[in-house]
Amino acid sequence: MTLLNVLATLSTGLGAGLALIIAIGAQNAFVLRQGIRGEHVLLVVLVCMFSDVVLIVAGIFGIGVLVQAVPAVVVVIRLAGAAFLLAYGALAAKRALRPGTLNAGVQQGSLSRKAVLVTVLTLTWLNPHVYLDTVLLLGSLANQHGELRWWFGTGAVIGSVLWFGALGFGARALRPVFAKPGAWRVLDAIIAVVMVFLGLKMAWSA
Repeated sequence: MTLLNVLATLSTGLGAGLALIIAIGAQNAFVLRQGIRGEHVLLVVLVCMFSDVVLIVAGIFGIGVLVQAVPAVVVVIRLAGAAFLLAYGALAAKRALRPGTLNAGVQQGSLSRKAVLVTVLTLTWLNPHVYLDTVLLLGSLANQHGELRWWFGTGAVIGSVLWFGALGFGARALRPVFAKPGAWRVLDAIIAVVMVFLGLKMAWSA
């Protein structure tokens, strides 16, 4: 095991991790919204990071084999996740269509710390793609590197930390744009479309 091999494997894991988590999804949309609002951002970012660490480690340990062996579990997760996404999408659509329910500025539609925690945990752990991509795919890719598999996993974890940190805390740069309630209506409309689309897609493939 040479330093060059370690760095190469670390970089490969970093790239693979970023490729899987950067895609627009329910979790990223929620992190972005909380970041713009400046509401419980650290909590949301830490939950996302910690969840990814647990899932990546599980994949490297071979838990992905169990996911393949018991497909019924993935089906149940998919149906529960689809129901939650559709409900969340409906709420976002309601906020977008009823501007009278909105308050000006980043505090509109505020959620309690408990509500934020439940939402981010649900969006993370009831997403079947988390198990198929992060656990199964990343786990399989990591184990192809033999004794360097943990360096691959470390790279993937670094990618997760960089992405969620940048998304959550970098979103504050957009706050001037969202000083007007109209901008929030647009964002909620986009979130509603994303959530409903993903929910329907998830339910259809169950």
